[in-house]
Formats: sequence, C-alpha cells, structure tokens
Amino acid sequence: MEKLVITAAICGAEVSKEDNPTVPYTIEEIAEEAYQAKQAGASIIHLHVREDDGTPTQSKARFEKAINAIKERCGDIIIQPSTGGAVGMTNDERLAPIELNPEMCTLDCGTVNFGGDEFFKNTESDIIYFSQRIYDRGIMPELECFGKMHLDHILKLHKEGIIKPPLHFSFVLGTRAGQSGTDADFDFLVSSLPPSATYTITGIGKYELSLAERAIVHGGHVRVGLEDNIYIKKGQLAQGNKELVEAVVSLAKKHNRDIASVEDARQILRLKEATQ
Repeated sequence: MEKLVITAAICGAEVSKEDNPTVPYTIEEIAEEAYQAKQAGASIIHLHVREDDGTPTQSKARFEKAINAIKERCGDIIIQPSTGGAVGMTNDERLAPIELNPEMCTLDCGTVNFGGDEFFKNTESDIIYFSQRIYDRGIMPELECFGKMHLDHILKLHKEGIIKPPLHFSFVLGTRAGQSGTDADFDFLVSSLPPSATYTITGIGKYELSLAERAIVHGGHVRVGLEDNIYIKKGQLAQGNKELVEAVVSLAKKHNRDIASVEDARQILRLKEATQ
C-alpha cells in the first residue's frame, strides 16, 4: 500500500479561539501551527487565513504573508490555499489566493447546506469558472466533495473535458446538512471513484479519527486539523494541530502504513504532472 499523505487544516474560516484557544489567527501563529503539524507528519497544509482579530479573509496580501512565513518555517511543504473562503464571499474574492500560483488549491464541487440559513453556494457555472481559472495558472485542484452527488457531477465534467486529470478528491463528511461520516458513507463514495483517482478523507467533528482510520486501512489519505475538529477525544480540546496529526500517525502505525514525506506526497498525487 502506498504511503499515507496527511493534510493539516490548521485554522479554517469559521472555528474561533472561543471554541479552542489554540486556533491560529496571526501570521506567526499560523506559521507555528504549520511547523508543528509538519513535524508531526503532515506533508500538506490546507490554508485559510485570518486577520489578527480572527476575521476570515481571502486577501492575496494576507495569503502571501502566511505562505512566506510557512515556507520559512517548513521549507518545501505543499501549501494548499482554500478557494472556499467563508460563506458570503464572491467568486473572485474566493479565488484571490491563486494569483500567488500555489501548486495546489481546493475546488469546491457543489452547493451544501451548513445548517440553519447558511449555505455554501457552488453552482455548475461557479465550478466551471473556478476550474478554468485554476487550470489556466497550472494549479492542481483538490476536488472537494460534500457528498455523492458532488462526485457524480465532477465525473460528468471530467468526461466533458472540463475537469482534467490527475483527479484528486477530498471527501468532506459529517457536516450538519451534508453527507454523514459512517462506514457505509465512506464505502459508497470510495467504490464510485475511477481507478486512477486518489482521495483524501476529511471527517468533521466526531467523525475525524474514525474516518481517518478507515481511510488508512483502505488506501486513502487523511486530512485532520482544528478547522474540522477541535477535540482530541470527547470533551477534551486538542492542544493544537500537532496533536491531531499525531493521532493519525499513531493509527497509521497500528495498521503498518508508512507516512509520506513532502516529496512522496508530490509523487503520489502526481502534482508535477498536473502542474506541467
């Protein structure tokens, strides 16, 4: 089985220091959390940025500061800016980080309800617009799907030549009004993938480590971090992203799965092929 690629989603756009005091806001805090996650075993940093007061932003200048600070601390780690931004942002606002030409970024693959009156809009036209902008810059998109319908839609767009190989999916399971994170949900999604695709599992909240273990056993890859889950176990706050990455590394050791280095991750995800 190929090595396990671990992505650390270190801060997100919604979770706050009121939820967990270790959520990073400042550039220095973000760089430190990225460094700790890499030291623990992460090869990809999934990156949102905040203003110093915690306000989410897609500012190109703020992303540039964060990326430079992470590179200074972490060397050649893969940095994956989010083009999801925060609920209510415009498409062009969300796309601002790609102007920095990262090797990867996220591409959200469908609309999803987040609970109450909040919904995250990603129409087919939005997806096509985002993908064209991303591919025009030679960036590899991580195809972020919140359920089976998103996967099915992306595979149709792939057949039409809009979404290009190599295909790397991120299945985000366990959001309040999205697809759940049970073993059956995992099996349903993974069994629908084309053989050449790779995938990362992102379990939200209580699903984070149970889905991580299932992905480890079945050859997938894993995303963890404070964006997705603020607890290391029920009722106990995680002491930063490092602790969550370490939990995944422990699960990988339990199942005799080696951890991918940064260069391993580039080869496994075919990043160089995607960005040529």
